[in-house]
Amino acid sequence: MEGDETIDYAFMGQDPNAADNRWLRDAHENGVPIIYFLGIAPGRYQAVLPCFVSGWDAKELKARLTFGVPGQPTLAPPDTAFERRYALRAVKQRLHQASFREAVITAYHGRCALSGLPEPLLLDAAHIVADKDEQLGQPIVPNGIPLSKIHHAAFDAHLIGIDPDYRLRVSSRLLALNDGPMLEVLKRLNGEPIHLPARVKDRPDRDRLALRFECFKSVA
Repeated sequence: MEGDETIDYAFMGQDPNAADNRWLRDAHENGVPIIYFLGIAPGRYQAVLPCFVSGWDAKELKARLTFGVPGQPTLAPPDTAFERRYALRAVKQRLHQASFREAVITAYHGRCALSGLPEPLLLDAAHIVADKDEQLGQPIVPNGIPLSKIHHAAFDAHLIGIDPDYRLRVSSRLLALNDGPMLEVLKRLNGEPIHLPARVKDRPDRDRLALRFECFKSVA
């Protein structure tokens, strides 16, 4: 994924006239959009479309790919360098998010770290420190926690927090409410340890948790 406007895609094998490589050439010559599958984990891919073959080099045994601008209603390659850079940045961001989610949820064996919910389709990979923080917001497993949708929303709103000792804390605002069994289940988790991954290196980073917990305390 190097480059800021396009990416290189290696030919299959060493023969530029092999079928797979000819298809790339045909797509290039005829302006046919293709679907590009990004690997996010072994055996798992994310489809990115539209994608366009903007160059085909038999000598270098590679094609050059350009991605379509997100939200564009027509299947047409970007016209300007700015649009190409914007489109590629969007694809890289999607790749990072998908890879991050896959790695975090896999580390916890597909379970929510709070409730133990064992359905990955209902889980998000919540950042401890937001990715806009260039120093601590990297998409790495120790900066992530798998949470169900409702727990993720509560975590982002600082209605729940996780202290550096891996214990869940519920805000005084929620503790004061009495509104049904779902809330009561959450309130009973106050002070309880979260579920941790088996590998120590995958556990939430304590320094990141401490930083995030300060934000929770300031509004709780």
